[in-house]
Amino acid sequence: MKNRSDKSRTLLMLSLSAMLAAMVFVMTAYVHVPTGRGYTHAGDGIIFLAASLLPTPYAVAAGAVGAALADGLSGFVIWIPATVIIKGLTALFFTSKSDKIINTRNIIALLPSLVLCVVGYSLYDGIVIAGKFSAAAIAAGFAQTPAYCVQIIASSILYILLGKGLDKAGIKKKIPVAKKIDTEINF
Repeated sequence: MKNRSDKSRTLLMLSLSAMLAAMVFVMTAYVHVPTGRGYTHAGDGIIFLAASLLPTPYAVAAGAVGAALADGLSGFVIWIPATVIIKGLTALFFTSKSDKIINTRNIIALLPSLVLCVVGYSLYDGIVIAGKFSAAAIAAGFAQTPAYCVQIIASSILYILLGKGLDKAGIKKKIPVAKKIDTEINF
């Protein structure tokens, strides 16, 4: 059974997760540029931020829920399965255990985020959206690579700017750091 302090911390983490999921949604659904089969956005920058602030399960939920809602409510429902997996996995590259949001590990994490975005969405596009497993369909899926690169670059810039500002404000000292990663949410 959780004590009052644990319940308060869980409520805080859930609240922050919901707020960051809403920010992911807004930055993805409303601040985007249409591309060939979808759209390019900077919402991933908020996922990177969530993963740098929250314990892993909360960060994964914030990214997956916010981005999936954006796909669903923007008319791109077919992309939701890929989005949930890709955005959830993206959060795993970052750490919230450092005293700073912008640190070496989190900067390095931008590279596998780019690779996951390009490969994950391109394969999904080539196999699921095209409806066939062929070299031509997969190659066509990879035609969106420039748009995915722009998406991660824009998101990285947003993340670094927000992260530096929040680091300067000392936000990590104001949020209780996880002593252990929560794997279940109980009240």
